[in-house]
Amino acid sequence: MALAGCEGIQSALDPAGPNADAIYRVTVVMTVGAVVIFALVLLLVLYATYRHPDRRPAVSTRLLIVGGGIVFPVVVLSALLAWGVWLTGALRVPPGNDAVRIEVVANMFWWDVRYLDEHGQARFATANEIAIPVGRPVEFTLGSRDVIHSFWVPNLAGKIDMIPGRVTRLRLQADRPGLYRGQCAEFCGPQHARMAFLVVALPEPQYAEWLENQREPARAPLQHQGREAFLAHGCASCHTVRGVSQAALLGPDLTHVASRAWIGAGTLANTPEQLVTWIAEGERVKPGRAMPSFGHLDRETLEALAAFLSELR
Repeated sequence: MALAGCEGIQSALDPAGPNADAIYRVTVVMTVGAVVIFALVLLLVLYATYRHPDRRPAVSTRLLIVGGGIVFPVVVLSALLAWGVWLTGALRVPPGNDAVRIEVVANMFWWDVRYLDEHGQARFATANEIAIPVGRPVEFTLGSRDVIHSFWVPNLAGKIDMIPGRVTRLRLQADRPGLYRGQCAEFCGPQHARMAFLVVALPEPQYAEWLENQREPARAPLQHQGREAFLAHGCASCHTVRGVSQAALLGPDLTHVASRAWIGAGTLANTPEQLVTWIAEGERVKPGRAMPSFGHLDRETLEALAAFLSELR
């Protein structure tokens, strides 16, 4: 059972990038060193407890105190400190000009994701799912709109706090394609445990195709019952669907929501049935979210809304 945590899409013991690999090496060295020292101390305790006093060799008290209590820990801990400081510096090497720059702003309880150009201007926005190219460095600019959150993708990098009124930065890179689950690692409210996101590492050609698609406005049919319901029931007041509604900042951008695997920041699978549940019973599924439930809508309207959102690819 313990080994089950050594791999998977949210395991720091299964590194998929240079930053996570460096942290993994520190973990292995620290763990092995602690186990060896613990075993040595335990053997000495057992020896002192069960070995007959007449058979114990004479050991200098000064040697034990100076050698074992001062010299040994000073040398070992100093070496580990120097190595740790060097590794920390390596993790903060500035990315090159080819780095992907992404701004993530945490909200209670979802992630606002904006892809930036070389001038720091947003090209487009998405939410709760972050695509990155394999083999290229990514620099995240991180912030928060409400309380302290923490951004953590265990397979790719360490965690870093997202503090209101302050900008922090995190650099990472994925060395192999795959899905990597991120999580808020700082208690931020009643739905802290349901504040997840996915990092999708794509080969460069697929990433370029994804990027081009995300820049485009929504392609849903203009005459659609769900589109009319989306506008009529105030959804556009909080959610942006480029090509359908004006820019709104209170809720996640839904322009290409159907291309995401999950809704509600990792709460429900993105299917039409679950979309109906999310719209009608969201307060039951994720109590404390800012979006009210729309259980007063009839089934036909709910299904039309879900069908409309399911076409936003």
